[in-house]
Amino acid sequence: MNGSILPWLASALVLSGALFCLLGAIGVLRLPDCYSRMHAASKAGALGAVMVLGGVAAASSGEVALEALFALLVLLATAPLAAHAVSRAANRAGIRPIVGPLGNVMDAEHAARGEDASRTDEAAPSEGKRTQVGQGGEAPGSGLAGDGVGPTPR
Repeated sequence: MNGSILPWLASALVLSGALFCLLGAIGVLRLPDCYSRMHAASKAGALGAVMVLGGVAAASSGEVALEALFALLVLLATAPLAAHAVSRAANRAGIRPIVGPLGNVMDAEHAARGEDASRTDEAAPSEGKRTQVGQGGEAPGSGLAGDGVGPTPR
């Protein structure tokens, strides 16, 4: 017996990563709304890709393993952020999730602030006017001046 476990570990990681990617793809096809689909794609897909990249790093040596580990770290850092940004944009665009008996947390937060939950953030009357460059220091569309893109100061 050779005694090297790295080829077995690499094979197991690549195979299980492919299965997680398959589960994520099935979730994208089967789940009811965009939020659930995005959750399946970002969580299962990212975990599957991380496992495949880990398998590539275990199977190779030297520079290729380092590149695979770097790609793994980039994927771990960007996948949750991208999913959050897209889901927040969908919520701001007025796309509401299909909710069960517990309700929607975002609607409860809008109600606690006294806003109409059926309206988007851009249509809220308390937004005020946009701040141009020179008035507040931020450009329109920067997400800092009450332009409906980012958090608004209240």
